[in-house]
Parts: sequence; structure tokens; C-alpha cells
Amino acid sequence: MKFRILTVAICGALTLAGCAQKAEQIQPTYVSPLAYQSYSCKQIVQEASRVSARVGEISGVQNKKASDDAVATGIALVIFWPAAFFIKGDKQTAAELGRLKGELEALEKTSIARNCGIVFERPTEVVVS
Repeated sequence: MKFRILTVAICGALTLAGCAQKAEQIQPTYVSPLAYQSYSCKQIVQEASRVSARVGEISGVQNKKASDDAVATGIALVIFWPAAFFIKGDKQTAAELGRLKGELEALEKTSIARNCGIVFERPTEVVVS
């Protein structure tokens, strides 16, 4: 009995360490606004649209991985501990998402510096209680 509890505890710790984060939990990586220094306001809009669309795509992928990892963790802890080996937190997708969020911040700073008047909207967080 003690061995089983220990095994479940160890597997739980390992699986939680490897779980993918939800997209909204990933922080932007710093990108220098100097990269967009030569952009016109029109180019900033075009680039922001492109980056924003990619953020949407990658966020969906990241959230799917987080959901899949949560299911595998539940299965691993409750039913079948070898399922812990199927947890596949993806640092590459998270890194790309962080970089893209950083690019949007840099584009926004450049837009502000150039007085472009572009409105960058942040997704609103829904709180369910």
C-alpha cells in the first residue's frame, strides 16, 4: 500500500512538471521595438495583424496541449500510472507564443512612439465563479 501511494505521488510530481501551460499563462518574451523602428503606421498595422493571427493559431495549439496533458494527468493519477509517459508539455510552442506576444508589445510601443493611433486590444479574461 505504501509503495502504491509513493508511486502515485512520484508520478504526480513528474506529470505536473511536464504539463503544458494554457496560452494565457504564457508571458511575453521581450522583443525590442527597434526591430520595427523603420516601419510606417500602415506596415505596423499589417505586421500586427499577421502576428495577432499567428498568436491565435498558436494559442489554440497550446491550449489543446494543456487540455490533453490535464486529461493524461488525471488518467495517470486515478487509473493507469503509465499514462504519465504520454504527457507532452511543449516548450517549443510556448516559446513561440511568448515571442509572438513580445512582438505585439514591441509593435504597440512603436505605434505609440509614432503616434499611429492604432488600438491594440487585449483579450479579456473570463472569471467563472
